[in-house]
Amino acid sequence: MKEKILEILQDIRPDVDFLNETKLIDDEILDSFDIITIASELNEAFDVDIDVADLEPYNFNTVQAMQELITELQEEDL
Repeated sequence: MKEKILEILQDIRPDVDFLNETKLIDDEILDSFDIITIASELNEAFDVDIDVADLEPYNFNTVQAMQELITELQEEDL
């Protein structure tokens, strides 16, 4: 899952070192348009529904946080 998330992120923002950044939102590395695009791509890739309530900074500050969000959403669908 992590590799797919990184692939999506690199396609959207190839200029960012997603493996080492831990404050993608807090340091304003990603903007609101990036987040909407990322959420849409993650929805499609992992068959989840990231809704407005999930668009919190802590869910997108790191790759790990995004992975945890996707896992949580997938478990809710079970």
